[in-house]
Amino acid sequence: MNLKILTAASRDLVKGKKFYELQEEGLGGYFLDTLYSDIDSLILYAGIHRKIRGYHCMFSKRFPYAVYYKTELNEIRVYRVMDCRQDPRKILKALK
Repeated sequence: MNLKILTAASRDLVKGKKFYELQEEGLGGYFLDTLYSDIDSLILYAGIHRKIRGYHCMFSKRFPYAVYYKTELNEIRVYRVMDCRQDPRKILKALK
């Protein structure tokens, strides 16, 4: 199965990296490594996560982030990687 990270999700990851790098040097890189590992796990586990607004929602194992994705034929598309600490209405708006 192919895995594709869309532009909005890439921007979310860069934004998260910058935030964590400001907290502590090197933490931004650890954040990216962790989230990419979580996303890579979708190759095995895609489709088992609950759906929100038509997207499957997988929570990161180490950071308060959720990965929103869809499976289509032989492809997994990651649409957003959102910080769960923000207003839920903002997350739902981003998923429209």
